[in-house]
Amino acid sequence: MRTGELGFWWRAIGGAPPPRAPLTGPAQADVAIVGAGFTGLWTAYYLKLARPSLRVVVLEAERAGYGASGRNGGWVSGFFSGPARAYARRGGAAGYEALQRAMFATVAEITRVAAERSIDADVVHGGNLTVALDRAQLARLREEIAAARGRGLGEGDLRELGAAELTGRVRVAGALGGAFSPHVARVQPVKLLLGLAAAVERLGVQIYERTPVVEIAPGRARTVFGAVEAPWVVRATEGYTASLRGLRRALVPMNSSMIVTEPLPAAAWEQIGWDGAETIGDGAHVYAYLQRTADGRIAIGGRGVPYRYGSRTDGSGETAASTVESLRAKLAAMFPATSAVELAHAWSGVLGVPRDWCPSVAADRATGLAHAGGYVGEGLAAANLAGRTLRDLLLGERSELTELPWVRAPRRRWEPEPLRWAEINAVYALYRRADAAERRSGRPSRLGSLVDVLSGRV
Repeated sequence: MRTGELGFWWRAIGGAPPPRAPLTGPAQADVAIVGAGFTGLWTAYYLKLARPSLRVVVLEAERAGYGASGRNGGWVSGFFSGPARAYARRGGAAGYEALQRAMFATVAEITRVAAERSIDADVVHGGNLTVALDRAQLARLREEIAAARGRGLGEGDLRELGAAELTGRVRVAGALGGAFSPHVARVQPVKLLLGLAAAVERLGVQIYERTPVVEIAPGRARTVFGAVEAPWVVRATEGYTASLRGLRRALVPMNSSMIVTEPLPAAAWEQIGWDGAETIGDGAHVYAYLQRTADGRIAIGGRGVPYRYGSRTDGSGETAASTVESLRAKLAAMFPATSAVELAHAWSGVLGVPRDWCPSVAADRATGLAHAGGYVGEGLAAANLAGRTLRDLLLGERSELTELPWVRAPRRRWEPEPLRWAEINAVYALYRRADAAERRSGRPSRLGSLVDVLSGRV
């Protein structure tokens, strides 16, 4: 088994392509975008489509897709990260529902662009299955469905599956039932990202790789090779935001890890089923997320070491043996037919988490500074919606997107160290304890609910 090397998605295309040239000195643009992940690339894409005359440059410290955009689980999920009540306070019930509907539509938008631009990214719009592996998870899942009904979602958006109906789709050992939503697609994220980057360049956007930005200020993004001056500077740095001057506590880089198997034999797939290529997650507090790849593997991800002191990030994604073993055990417990299948690759990456766990988009016309991020792991879809929203904000066009309740400036920062490290690691330790208690008792854990409240996740 291989580990790190940016992850399996890169290896599956034969490795990362040669890097693009770096910035060679001071430059000028109409819009300077810092970060060549999905947020930065989608923003550049929609800006150039709307206003072809704009001079748009993208500045990337490593290579396009180096961070979470190239290391994620491949879920284009229409479900929105962030506490529902926080968005409802800003936009009311109608505003929250509008935000959720915009995310649902984003799944189809990404699928449309991939087809229109001939980006072969293994996209299958097959929906998502959430499986309940014990009675507590089943009770919590039913509560979540009821809450979704209260927020305006219908049976066509999210519905409960009985054990027999779930088994007809996929056979997960010990599953008592589940839920299905059509608003999720599977994708090979690196193929999508590289196709999008190529489309952006064809529109006339210049992407500078190996060009670290050290400071963002009104009117300029200062790199190690000189400053790019621009009326608008967009921060699209997600889990790497803490490396920028003055932004160490804006977002924390939360770690997530993945493993992927070798292709499963036909006999194993006969036991498992899973012919619809749905994405799959379980109902635990410390949950797992899975996809069936186009070449017949299973990729599964979850939390390993949740956070490194001082908001440190790793390089190529080396993954601890204990994390690999934990994910391996989870996969074998859900799908015993995988027990004898070899692992092909393990990797890790960081995602951006704001203090209130609510993604946001903002653009300040007075300073010319804009940002989007804090997706808490749902960035594959949210970055596209953010890119379209930033387009309207930067062009000064009021639209349905600019009225969504996630358009706001963040009001809270993370605590300084060592409080930040202690808090985040304590939260996940308590969630694991809550999951263990639920497996024993079969009842939703009061501890889990309390941690939800104390951490700000509800």
